Amino acid sequence: MIVGQDRAVDQFASAWGSRKLHHAWLLAGPRGVGKASFAHAAARRVLAEAAGPPFDLPGLETDDAHPIVKLVEAGSHPDMRRLVRLTNEKTGNLNRSIKVEQIRELGEFMAMTAGLSPWRVVIIDSLDDLETSGANALLKILEEPPANTLFFLVSHAPGRLLPTIRSRCRRLEFSALDDDAMTSVLEVRTASVSAAEHSKIIAMSFGSAGRALAFAELGLAKLEDAAVAILRQGDPTNARRSELAQELGKKASADRYAAFLELAPSLIAREARSFTGDRLERALDAYARARELAAIAPRLSLDPAATVFQVGGILAEAGPPLP
Repeated sequence: MIVGQDRAVDQFASAWGSRKLHHAWLLAGPRGVGKASFAHAAARRVLAEAAGPPFDLPGLETDDAHPIVKLVEAGSHPDMRRLVRLTNEKTGNLNRSIKVEQIRELGEFMAMTAGLSPWRVVIIDSLDDLETSGANALLKILEEPPANTLFFLVSHAPGRLLPTIRSRCRRLEFSALDDDAMTSVLEVRTASVSAAEHSKIIAMSFGSAGRALAFAELGLAKLEDAAVAILRQGDPTNARRSELAQELGKKASADRYAAFLELAPSLIAREARSFTGDRLERALDAYARARELAAIAPRLSLDPAATVFQVGGILAEAGPPLP
């Protein structure tokens, strides 16, 4: 079930039901709002319904016991490919991009005859991760797509994609989730978390269920409290930012460190809504610098403790002026 994205579900389900549908679907919207889940659900529906046995369920729903659905869930369906960033064997970390070789392998996949039905499905999650040569290779495939092949192309920043790729896709818009949808997701996925904690998580997730679930799993409420304290009260002795740096600088805190880098700019933006004048200008500047630091720190492998301390300084500069 895709929560909060009924319009996108209805649009694709209607097109699939008529079998008059575009070959490439650009799933565009913020991170964590259900684009990848939609792509997976649509793939299950298409491949199961095309191969049979038949079933009668609404939207993109399928029966988990359906034999084709079982193949999809096991990652062993011969007519489906899902492209993501792969793990670098040398470093153990994810590659920075989806490599052109992965796209070229798609060409080989397209040259094969579909095995279980006339239809094939390709999911790329996300299109933003394609290196330039990979984007050009994908464009060639989209220009001359094989019959009965569907592409679900996830993008968090569609404006940055090649215009020629965008022009060959039908675009489905995915919006930030409202509080009711967010609550529904959290109640199902984090049943052990209290309602009060859910409310706090929703407030700092900005309509992203993916972000909310990550925050719940990583226990980021404490980090939010510490960051907001700096924003609202300042940090004249450096004590607050030092405590954060010490906590997030440990090797075991890598996931919480990454989440904190993502969280900090959002908190500045949220607090800045109530600012005016000079403080608003300082907050906007702090927001831009926090976003920039959050983007470059992982790529440059900056020291986590030093980076968190620097973020704390940016938060403090957006806080109340020193007496």
